[in-house]
Amino acid sequence: MSVPVVTVAQMREWEQASWDAGCSQADVISKVGEKVAARALQLTRDNDRILILAGKGHNGDDARSAGPHLIGRKVRILNVIDPAGSVPELKTALQKKPGLIIEGLFGIGLSRPLANDWVEFIETINEAALPVLAVDVPSGLDAETAETHGVSICAAVTLTVGAPKIGLLKFHASPFVGRLEVATGTGLIGRQFDSELQWTEPEDFERYPPLRRADTHKGGYGHAAVVAGSVGYHGASVLAARGALRAMPGLVSVFCEEKVYQPVASQLQAAMVHPWTPAKALPEHTTAIVIGPALASHELGSDWQEFANEQWQSFTMPVLVDASALYWIQPGPTPLNSRRIITPHPGEAARMLGIKANAVQENRVGALRDLSNKYGNCWVVLKGHHTLIGRSSGEIFVNSSGNAFLAQGGSGDVLAGYLGGLLAQPRLQAQPLKAIRYGVWQHGAAADFLTDRKKAWTIEDLLHSIGEA
Repeated sequence: MSVPVVTVAQMREWEQASWDAGCSQADVISKVGEKVAARALQLTRDNDRILILAGKGHNGDDARSAGPHLIGRKVRILNVIDPAGSVPELKTALQKKPGLIIEGLFGIGLSRPLANDWVEFIETINEAALPVLAVDVPSGLDAETAETHGVSICAAVTLTVGAPKIGLLKFHASPFVGRLEVATGTGLIGRQFDSELQWTEPEDFERYPPLRRADTHKGGYGHAAVVAGSVGYHGASVLAARGALRAMPGLVSVFCEEKVYQPVASQLQAAMVHPWTPAKALPEHTTAIVIGPALASHELGSDWQEFANEQWQSFTMPVLVDASALYWIQPGPTPLNSRRIITPHPGEAARMLGIKANAVQENRVGALRDLSNKYGNCWVVLKGHHTLIGRSSGEIFVNSSGNAFLAQGGSGDVLAGYLGGLLAQPRLQAQPLKAIRYGVWQHGAAADFLTDRKKAWTIEDLLHSIGEA
């Protein structure tokens, strides 16, 4: 099940309800320590040094309790009560270049500016430029507002306890939070509150997509039409088509500008490729359309724009619009239950809304809601760090997979194609949100898989891995 994103007050209520129900604080601390240790072992190698920095509160208890489980590592615990007096010992420990620092100085209760000695202590950690695993929240960062109390730990990974805190997802928190992960199963009682934002967990996709019957054929899995490819940009249409193929619909066809037919067709085997103009109809058995990748040529006439908007307004099956075509569709209502999807990055979202990109980033939830409202209650995949998926009302899902190496040309084209290939399949169309969430998560999970195993990888590598997680 997805995990609700909580406020600090909700987290406090959840903890208190757990204690009132008889949960042992010591048991929860022990379980958190096990989770922290398991992640620390993944981030290090045998015989690496691990430095644990533990404050005097429960956050420090969580960090300390990881120590006994760090088998095969050289562990040093520095209990920090007096930061000024601990700086010399800290510097000595940092000189030994530990493979990881587990940081548990302050928890979510910090709500006041840090004293100068604490500022110096945290700055010393940051200046060492060593990987940090922050327990629950990077010390110094406000878990509600994402403001820093003078200074904040810059973590590589933040393992937050129970549920993500709302401040950890704010755009300006990302330099301090690093990769956000959630430690569930820590002994707290079941959550008893709702949230507008939901954190996606891999377990959300158990037994999904559903198994295929043995007596099946390609006609039962849909036909994805990828309208993509213009002079100077044909590579994106190839990537989108290959992304669609990785979703395994029954058929994939590419409809591209005639001038780029040959280079597109020469790079695709399983997909059918057609030199095309908007004057020609798409096949009657098309079950989803992807419009936009590689349609950036200034030579394209207005008929391409008219085609995109016509399909957006009238096609009865799913339509996904990406890249340049995002500016071609017109605001307003769309047919009931028409399953419309847009996949803008922050810059594209800003242009569609007539605002600045930083305004989108400062209020990503609001931007998603506004886009969906403007374009007929469509589904919005607002890409970027912690991609958001939702529409004008209801829950918005925060994608938990992916990393900064997705910031490569072609990444979005693969995603658009992959989503189109999923949405073309009749068995998946009944739950479009789940199909979209699954596709976005798989796209990010493929990047995580590659990054764990390679120092450098390309979008072609991503194509080979997407769908494997």
